Amino acid sequence: MDLSTTLLQVKALTIDDRIWLVQAIWDSISAEPRQFDLTEAQRQELLGRLAAHKVDPQAVVSWDYVKSQALSRAGIHE
Repeated sequence: MDLSTTLLQVKALTIDDRIWLVQAIWDSISAEPRQFDLTEAQRQELLGRLAAHKVDPQAVVSWDYVKSQALSRAGIHE
């Protein structure tokens, strides 16, 4: 497969079709179980977060809050 040719073909698609293609690609990736190698720093960070959660499981921030803060920082208002 020639990825350069494929990319040219993808660029010729409409934006809606490209968005659909990206979603389809992501769905195909997420459907395949795969173990990702973590760095030691990443592993330690995850272990630390898990330990903090076990100490105080109520100390969480909702997804709606995180999303609204991210959109606000990006200057996007829903």
